[in-house]
Amino acid sequence: MADLSIQEKAKIEKFLGMGSGYVADFSDRTFQEFVGAVTGLDIDDPKYHYSSNSKANRLRQFIKVENDNTVGKLLQEMSHYYFEKLKEQQSTSWYQKDEKEFKNSEELYQESLKITQRLQGNIVDDIGAIKPNSDDVDFKKLSESIRESIEKNLPEIALDRLHTFVMKYIRELCKKHGIKYTADEALHSIFGKYIKFLIEMGFLETEMSKRILKTSISNLDSFNDIRNNKSFAHDNPILNYEESVLVFNSISSMIKFIEALENRINKSKDENKTDWNDISF
Repeated sequence: MADLSIQEKAKIEKFLGMGSGYVADFSDRTFQEFVGAVTGLDIDDPKYHYSSNSKANRLRQFIKVENDNTVGKLLQEMSHYYFEKLKEQQSTSWYQKDEKEFKNSEELYQESLKITQRLQGNIVDDIGAIKPNSDDVDFKKLSESIRESIEKNLPEIALDRLHTFVMKYIRELCKKHGIKYTADEALHSIFGKYIKFLIEMGFLETEMSKRILKTSISNLDSFNDIRNNKSFAHDNPILNYEESVLVFNSISSMIKFIEALENRINKSKDENKTDWNDISF
């Protein structure tokens, strides 16, 4: 049985228009085909029969019978499909909904995506990499609050804190390696100095790794704009859910690589140290 609260079920049902027994704009045939294509399961199987056996009731029974991941995957694809239909209809003058009604549908769509992502597991693959690289207590609290937002499936509300985390993280690396920067220097600029250091010291083996990290410099420049204009750092309309997830995955993947690289650098330095106790005089 899928782990859905009453409130979550209500939001999904409202978005998919299940109150009257229908599901989105599916016919019986297209409903069966869609569920089969996404999950490999037959929605007409007797195990999904329930009450009047309408499409809505079969989907409700599907949610009761199947696991979180399967249900999340199906509801996510249904949400994508139906919202694209709604947008297409909205662009057709004779079929347009009231603007407020369409906005409500869009908000329900975003809520549905959050629910389906939660059912399918952690939305950020390398969220464990978001941890401090110093003993600063505030740094630890910052990283914990970011991970808590991800666990609650709310990446968009943590974008400003993620920017602060990356800034502190890169500054700590610069202090470690003696790389100079100014207090008001932008994130992408400081990161550029760090990448230059890695290249000059020969810590990157391939041209591709160098190119990927250089691309990350421009990505962090764009992250500055998101922090200033699309996050709660100021009184802004915040970034949409899907792009917030993309930003988080990109940043956490980069931090994970840097952590592994720094561990290799530390190990190499330790191996090259001379153990004077082993030298005979």
